[in-house]
Amino acid sequence: MPRASAGRWFGRGTLALGITLTVAAHRVSPSPDEPAGWPLACRLSCYGDYQAAGWSHLGSIGVHHLFLPVPAPGETAGVRKQLANHHLKPLVLRGQTDLGKPPCVEELSAQLATCEAMGVHYLFLSPKHTGVDKAVACDRLRRAGDVARRHGVIITLETHPDLGTNADAHLETMRRINHPNVRVNFDTGNITYYNAGGDAVRELEKVIDFVGTVELKDHDGKLQGWNFPALGQGKVDFPGVLRVLKDHGYRGPITIEVEGVRGRTWNEQETKQVIADSVHYLRRLSTFR
Repeated sequence: MPRASAGRWFGRGTLALGITLTVAAHRVSPSPDEPAGWPLACRLSCYGDYQAAGWSHLGSIGVHHLFLPVPAPGETAGVRKQLANHHLKPLVLRGQTDLGKPPCVEELSAQLATCEAMGVHYLFLSPKHTGVDKAVACDRLRRAGDVARRHGVIITLETHPDLGTNADAHLETMRRINHPNVRVNFDTGNITYYNAGGDAVRELEKVIDFVGTVELKDHDGKLQGWNFPALGQGKVDFPGVLRVLKDHGYRGPITIEVEGVRGRTWNEQETKQVIADSVHYLRRLSTFR
């Protein structure tokens, strides 16, 4: 999501939603007893003020996985109980740190340990690095990658300026870090939000070998335009995106993200409908579980 959203954007008369369907970088076939298709995850914060209703709504529309923030210390057991009560599994956890701060690797180490404890193999990170240059940030991410490897986790870096503005920026960052446990989170909607004339399919093809997770988010195509509607209602070529993923043999999670449209408000029923419509749209394009 664009960094300005801080998880979702709120303005006067606006509710922004986020669903996250994450496509993991495993190039392996499912086991014989595993259903075909990508696991489909949803970010609970997509429901905005209606998150309490979101827990049960997801199951009613056939979504069984979640993208969640890393639980705070002492809250892991409660989150796991909530997941179990609603028959949901955590698929990706969202990490939080500023790579400009010296303790950032230690902060990420604790979050990576939580991922392992919850059986989650992906830690999403928006890689801001206040006050330090790219070289320092990448060195710290490389060190975090060593910790991630010990916990069996892949850190994935969001499509955000300046370490991941587009495919070229992502590729430069991957070359600098050069670590198998630090990869790209490819956000389809952020390609045109941050890059005039950007094309999600073309950019994905350029960076596909480094993609660890994917967020499927639609956008109206206007530079810096806060218009992220339900999937299938914007300009992103989702059939093309899924084709690239399939051609490279990806198996694993996909995250939907719907961040809303500036000036438009959705009530609880409309919020649920936008999420359900996005899930239905994807299921018309491919197989998910």
